Amino acid sequence: MDDASPGPSIQERYFAELTCFGCGPSNAKGLRIRSYPAADGSVRATFLPWPEHDNGLGYLNGGIIATLLDCHSAAAMVVAAEQRGLVPNGTLHYVTAGLDVRYRRPAPLHEPVELRARTASADDAEMLVDVELWWQDKVRASAEATWKRWRPRP
Repeated sequence: MDDASPGPSIQERYFAELTCFGCGPSNAKGLRIRSYPAADGSVRATFLPWPEHDNGLGYLNGGIIATLLDCHSAAAMVVAAEQRGLVPNGTLHYVTAGLDVRYRRPAPLHEPVELRARTASADDAEMLVDVELWWQDKVRASAEATWKRWRPRP
């Protein structure tokens, strides 16, 4: 989590009570990703792994990477949904329907990594978000996240 970022994150603004392991501000034991809109239209976050995120070989665990990619893509989805007039109200308007992860290079365990996400397409039924984990100017992992519209039923 990047404590030097200005103001509340997307997660803190719209989902302050969320207990999601990856992005929930209210999960004290979670990753607590803090994502922010960037000037180039993407959504960015910095994350510092913990020693507990070790894959056993001194690098960032693949499951943690997948969680980071999924939950950071959610921030891009929330921004795109809001642009479509779906105001975040503590509930996600779309839910993860798929996450196609590609591991490209090892990611560090003891240094911050950068997350970048951009909505590739969006309509009422589905959104596709491209998301990447960067370190030392190289993509370490990438994913295409598929988000499907979800409407709670009584």
